[in-house]
Amino acid sequence: MTGAGAHFIAPLGDVDGAPRLRGEVVLAAGHGGVVQATLRATAHGTVEAWVNGAPASDELLTPGWSSYEWRLRYREWDVTALMADTTVVGLVLGNGWYLGRLTWSGESGYYGDERAGYAELRVRFADGYEQVFGTDDTWTAAPSDTTADDLYDGQHIDARRRDDAWLRPGFVSPDWTGVRVVNAGPAALEPYIGPPVRRQLELEPVEVFRSPSGRMLVDFGQNLVGWVRTTVIGERGSVVTLRHAEVLENGELGVRPLRTARATDRFTLSGRTDVFEPTLTFHGFRYVEVDGWPGGVEALRTRGGLTAIVIGSDVRRIGTFACSNELVNRLHENAVWGMRGNFVDVPTDCPQRDERLGWTGDIAAFAASAVYLFDVNDFLRDWLRDLALEQAHADDLVPNVVPDVLKYVPPPEGLGEPDSSAIWSDASVWVPWALWQAYGDRRVLADQFASMTGHARRVRSKLSPDGLWDTGMQFGDWLDPDAPPDQPWAAKADPHVVATLCAFRTATLVAAASDVLGESAASLEFTAMAAAVRIGFTEHYLQDGVIVSDCATVYALAIVFGILGDADRAFAGERLAALVAQARYRISTGFAGTPFVTHALSQTGHVDVAYRLLLQTESPSWLYPVTMGATTIWERWDAMLPDGTINPGEMTSFNHYALGAVVDWLHTTVAGLSPLEPGYRRVLIAPQPGGALAWAETAIDSRHGRITVRWDVRGDALALRVEIPEGVEALVRMPGADEIVVGAGRHEWAGML
Repeated sequence: MTGAGAHFIAPLGDVDGAPRLRGEVVLAAGHGGVVQATLRATAHGTVEAWVNGAPASDELLTPGWSSYEWRLRYREWDVTALMADTTVVGLVLGNGWYLGRLTWSGESGYYGDERAGYAELRVRFADGYEQVFGTDDTWTAAPSDTTADDLYDGQHIDARRRDDAWLRPGFVSPDWTGVRVVNAGPAALEPYIGPPVRRQLELEPVEVFRSPSGRMLVDFGQNLVGWVRTTVIGERGSVVTLRHAEVLENGELGVRPLRTARATDRFTLSGRTDVFEPTLTFHGFRYVEVDGWPGGVEALRTRGGLTAIVIGSDVRRIGTFACSNELVNRLHENAVWGMRGNFVDVPTDCPQRDERLGWTGDIAAFAASAVYLFDVNDFLRDWLRDLALEQAHADDLVPNVVPDVLKYVPPPEGLGEPDSSAIWSDASVWVPWALWQAYGDRRVLADQFASMTGHARRVRSKLSPDGLWDTGMQFGDWLDPDAPPDQPWAAKADPHVVATLCAFRTATLVAAASDVLGESAASLEFTAMAAAVRIGFTEHYLQDGVIVSDCATVYALAIVFGILGDADRAFAGERLAALVAQARYRISTGFAGTPFVTHALSQTGHVDVAYRLLLQTESPSWLYPVTMGATTIWERWDAMLPDGTINPGEMTSFNHYALGAVVDWLHTTVAGLSPLEPGYRRVLIAPQPGGALAWAETAIDSRHGRITVRWDVRGDALALRVEIPEGVEALVRMPGADEIVVGAGRHEWAGML
């Protein structure tokens, strides 16, 4: 499992903070020059590697967070250019997810109780000879300049402990001790499927100021995820402290939403010019409270020294949108920033408080938007591998979070043992299907087919004889804006109606995936399941067109999921439009309904109502947070109240992408671009202008090339311009005109609204 020449190793004794591990090797002589050198590394914790004093890679937080019980990933880096006759390999180990704090429990070490590093250097010479050097009991260990590190709480770095000599050949010090080989554990070593985490952007402060209480605050102008690179000179032994938060409240740092996460970095100065980057932690923040800065506010204002480093998994931006309404543009940008900050190796719910878990419901809600904004095919395939592993070891139960650390945490009082839950567990089906539609890569369906069918069969086992999913705990329409702040599950929508609708969608999609893969027996099986659920829903939850609980979410799901006949679908559209108007065009849906409500309206001829819902600025609405200065999507529609105070609910994240799922509607309906075949081999271009927008445009770098759409309205005239790459066919549908099919090239049309 560890491979020839390498073992997991740990320091012999206790080490103060993050340990350094050091190994030295003399390259074999007589084989010609080095042709290729590759360093493979992983850790129980996180690992940063150096070769002969240079970083082996710019990647961060390796090996990320996977289901460590069964799967531990490694990275391989080309270090050929760093080789020398005598080569030194150095590692620094952080706590990471393996050993650090996880969940709101206050506990740590869910996966193990000590840090351990693994490295294997393979050197190939001109004559084909290969030399292998790896971590073993000849290595040595010592403390690093990091005296404490935790993903939730922050990192402490003491620059007085820095010394680069350890990365040079021949280094010997009595302060260094031996190491021991430790058990590698049961997990299989596997390469990453997805991309690594890297630095993405740098932001400078937009303001440095004093709070009403006299504290020094720095505003970076954008809610982001990462850390602050600090360049400072001050008295030796003095300490600069940075505390991070997303918002201000009454002019002071708003730390209550962090709950128990300290989100604080401390830097002890050496007396020289020091540069600190706390790469063994990360924070979700816009504002930083600074204590101990030499020279105070004026010195920081005039000389600078703080730069925000934005990190995230290295996914490529592929989809864009813009329109004539700047509030809508900011909403779209907020969704992009929210996704960027929550795609740090795992698709998390939030990046700042004592949680940061891979909640399956969030990505189930947002998947259709995510696959358009960024190329997340490999990122989510990697995560889905962990989902399938967790599921396979839990009797096909898809957990609420992946990796499932919550299986080690007692469930909240009154909830009982976890079981399959609609939307959350449905991520096992909905996410692979979104990937297939966006990228046309059959591997995701093939790789996940056992997981998809396993979940669908488990759901079928939960159905009543009437075909209803009417038992068990359900999150339902989580965070319905009409639910009390301390009861996010108390939605208007009956949770079992929601669950039954989701069971129908899941069965339908698994049947469709079976068709793609040529699994005819499975196709028949899940088509029959969908039919049984439809009968049960129609007989028990639908009467004269009215769906039980008679609220926006149940009608939106019923319309978009396709469970209704034509007459009931038309009634549902009318009823949904009436309910939206009754709510004064304010949002009345939670996690379940929000991704689908505008689609349901526009699909039933109520695009004007959908635009009014989109453009509402009073709370609850998509644009209310924008008017309050939001730069990411919020967990609650009113996470910040109109008076500038923070919502009193315990869960109040200001970076929670799920409710930004409306951007899928911006792409597919407002701008009007969607795939007719998986991977955009055939596309539908069908914009639906409205909402007094003068223009809108979108573009996506598909697997077949860049596709662009732009429309402009002048009075009653509509102008449409599209660009189609080679090999792609577009069905164009303009208001009031016949459909036409076009191929590659630039095309323009003019018509009347």
